[in-house]
Amino acid sequence: MKTLYQAATVAEVKDRLGRLKPESERLWGKMDAAQMAAHCSLGMEMALGDFRPPRMLIGRVIGSVIKPMAFKETEPMRRNSPTIPGFVVADARELNVERVRLCRQIDRFAAAGPAGCTTHPHSFFGKLTAEEWSMWMYKHLDHHLRQFGV
Repeated sequence: MKTLYQAATVAEVKDRLGRLKPESERLWGKMDAAQMAAHCSLGMEMALGDFRPPRMLIGRVIGSVIKPMAFKETEPMRRNSPTIPGFVVADARELNVERVRLCRQIDRFAAAGPAGCTTHPHSFFGKLTAEEWSMWMYKHLDHHLRQFGV
C-alpha cells in the first residue's frame, strides 16, 4: 500500500495537488478546492500530533470493526465519508496558500518518518501505528484529490 514515507508517493501527491485550480469542480461533497486543501492540512496536523481531537463515541463503538475494511489496499475511501468534528472547513480560503501549507505538512511528515508520527489515537479508529497513520494520510489525500478529478 502507498504511504507518505515513500518519496515517489509524496511526489505523486504533490504533483496532483499542483494540478488543482481554484475553479476545479468537485465530483461530490461540499468543499471547494481551497477548503479541501485546508481540510487535508488538518488531517496531516493530526497525524503529526499538532491537532489532537478527542475520540468520537461512534468510533469507540464501531471503529475497530470498520478499520480493517478502511485500510484495505484495494479500497479507496468512500465518497461522502463522515468527517471528524473540527475538520469541516466552510470559510473562504485561497488555494495557493492552502496548497503550500499542505505541501509543507506532507514534507514534514515524510521527513520525520515514523518517529515524527503522533501516538495520540485517531478520533475514529483509535490507536494507529506510524505505518497505519502514513497509509491513512495517503488514503485521505487520494480521496480528496479524486474528489476533484486529479
